[in-house]
Order: sequence, then C-alpha cells, then structure tokens
Amino acid sequence: MKTTSLISSRRSFLKAAGAAAAVSSLPSWFVDECAAQRPRRRADSLPPSEKINLALIGCGGQGRGDARNARRYGNIVAVCDVDAGHLATAQKDFPGAEGYADFRKLLERKDVDAVICGTVDHWHTLVAMAAMKAGKDIYCEKPLTLTIDEGRRLVEVQKQTKRILQTGTQQRSSAHFRLACNLVRNGRIGKIKKVEVWLPAGLRQGPFKTSPVPEGFDYDFWLGQTPKVEYVKERTHFSFRYWWEYSGGTMTDWGAHHNDIVLWALEMDGSGPVSIEGKQLIDMIPGGFTAASEYEVTYTYANGVVHSCKSTTASEWHGGVKDPNRQQHGIKFHGTDGWIWVTRGVIEANDRQLLTQKLPEDAPRVYLSNSHMGNFIDCVKSRKTPICPADVGHRSASLCHLGTIAIRLGRKLNWNPAKEQFVGDAEASSWVSRPMRKPYDYDMI
Repeated sequence: MKTTSLISSRRSFLKAAGAAAAVSSLPSWFVDECAAQRPRRRADSLPPSEKINLALIGCGGQGRGDARNARRYGNIVAVCDVDAGHLATAQKDFPGAEGYADFRKLLERKDVDAVICGTVDHWHTLVAMAAMKAGKDIYCEKPLTLTIDEGRRLVEVQKQTKRILQTGTQQRSSAHFRLACNLVRNGRIGKIKKVEVWLPAGLRQGPFKTSPVPEGFDYDFWLGQTPKVEYVKERTHFSFRYWWEYSGGTMTDWGAHHNDIVLWALEMDGSGPVSIEGKQLIDMIPGGFTAASEYEVTYTYANGVVHSCKSTTASEWHGGVKDPNRQQHGIKFHGTDGWIWVTRGVIEANDRQLLTQKLPEDAPRVYLSNSHMGNFIDCVKSRKTPICPADVGHRSASLCHLGTIAIRLGRKLNWNPAKEQFVGDAEASSWVSRPMRKPYDYDMI
C-alpha cells in the first residue's frame, strides 16, 4: 500500500473509531494494521442486490439500535414485540416494516433471511431456536441464554440446522480488546497468573408496588417461561435485568462482555473454570430487585489461572483507587512480566512499551472483525463461522451463570468444563436448568 493511501486509511479508521481520545491509547503500529485490514467499500454503499431482508424481534432500545446498525447491510422488513408501544416506535423507525405481536407468525415469512433478537434475556433461547428451525440466521443479544441447560440445547439446534448465529458480544469486534487478546496470547506480559474483572454494581431498590398492566402490553407473553406474578413496572423493560427470574444482574449483563474477553484471551472458548466461589456483599431490599447488586466471584482454571470478578461502585476503578472520572469496569491481565488493562476505548499497561512494540508479522492473531454486525452479515452470505457463534456464546454465558449460581449459594462449587457438570453437588446441579411455565416452553416452537 502506498504511504499516502495508508495515511488516508489510518485517518479514516481513527474517525470511524470515535473521538481521538478514545483511540489515543492504541499504538500506532496497531492502528496502521487495523486500517490496512478495513474493507475498501463502506457498508452503506452496498447496492440493493447485495442487501438481505432482516426482521427484528424485541423492539426495545437495544433491539432497535441493533436493527439501525443492521440497516446498513439489509432491509428491515418486519418487527415484533409484545408491547404495542415498542412495536409502534419500531415501525416509525423502520418505515414499511410489518408489525407482529407473536414472533412465531413473523418467522413464517419466507422473505426473511435473518433475524435480530433483542428481547429480554429469558426469551433469547426460544426465539433463537425457533428462528433457526424456521431456516433463519440470527443475531442474538447477550447473554445468549438464561440457563446453562438452555445453552446446551441451543448449540445442538445450531448444529442440526447449520444456521449462522452471532452472539451480541460486540467487544470481540473492538480494536482495544482484540489488541489485548493478541498481546496476552503471544506472551507479551509473560505467563498469565491472574485476571481481574470489574463490573458495574447493579441496582438496589424497592420495595415496589403492583399496578394494572398497561394497555397494549401482553404481560403474560412477556413473562413467558418464568413464574406468573402480578405486574410490577420495575420488572419489565430496562430494569428486567435486576431480577434473578429474568436475568442475572450485572453479572450476566456486563459480565457477558468482560468475562467473554477473558475466555478469548486465555484461549478457553470451549472450556471453563474447574471451581467457582461466590458471595453476595450486600442484602437486597425485600420486595425489590432480587439479583445481587454487589458481589464477588472467583474462578479457578485447570492451568492455575485465578480470575476474579467483582462489582464496583461508581467511586472505584480497576486499581482500587477512588476516582469518579474513571470508567468503573474493565479487565486487568496480570502476567509474570507485567499487566495490561483494557476497557471500552482504553488499553493501558504497566510499561507503555508492552503496547508500542509491534508483534511479529507471523505472530498468531485472534479472529479479525472490525464490525460485529458486519461480520454477522458477511457470514450469512459466505456461510463461514462468525466471531462469536453459538458454542462460544454458550460458554461465555455459562461462565456468568456459574457465577450467579455461586453467588446465590454463597459457597465454593466444583465444575467439570468438559462434561459441563457440577462435581458431587446435587444442589448446584439443580440450578443448571429451571422449570419452564407452560405453554412457554420448548413445545411452543
């Protein structure tokens, strides 16, 4: 590549990556490498003949955001939500898209090539399974599942149908996290001894009052497989993630991102820890959110690496130093020769040269993706495996589920990652799956 062309590409990359401050921590050699690897043609310049038909199931803020991103590569022809208000908003955002209240009716459409699942967590697995069985490829938001057992079943359906499934752990398509994983894998900080993950603390509020179900909201369908309970506004929409019934608090919300990167860096996408120890650090308010807002989990792997995962308040950051201006979540890899800290838009090391020294040309690199949605669309067309397929998304979600089980039981658990079973612990084993309220179980799809 000519020098002027490389400079132009690098400038384009910096602009696309965001504000200069956000990318300034990337070393120049890596910025140049990323620029050289970026596609020559902009996604939004694709001719109509190369665009596919997409549908959105789950039209909340995250789902609509994913669909807006996907619109660069395809046409949003259908949208679905059990909340009539969310559905109406989505139809305004995507003019011409037909609206549905039941995702199964949407999946009957033959003209839909791929689906985006932006539902609440406890609907991810059933929607993803149904989409694949209907012959659709799917981009499914994280965490991929509600339970470990769901993940096993989902992986089997993907293998049987051979559909493309991309898990929405988009940090795998971020330059900062890719650089950190490349450096860790290539021994830049020596042998890894410890990994520390900090996650935002969850909400601790309540008690909450019941109220009438809003008009146009199919609350029973929204509850789905979970227990039937009276309507409480705070159980639904954004704050659903702070209830054990529907999610796992920030452990599965942010943990699905950062713990996923730990597995990627340690080359353990198909494995997991051999022991997990967890505890809740503060009691929740009776009648309020149930998922632990503050907690601590310690994972130990067969190779001896210890991985801690802790909630942190807004006044703390990765070094334990109180600084309200710093991001309160991220990952710190500790090796025999130094450490690397990475979070969104930032990568740091105890010695800057650990970052600025270029990796050899023949050094192994992790899967390259500069756009998570773009990678999904590329794989839909090529039938190649995406950067975070079903089995990888399942393992990342399982790591978080193991953490929530340890937090709820408040003790050490032993785990066999090859068999995906707890060792000699019937009580812990009973948490691998959950009862599913009929008719919202596997029979419905």
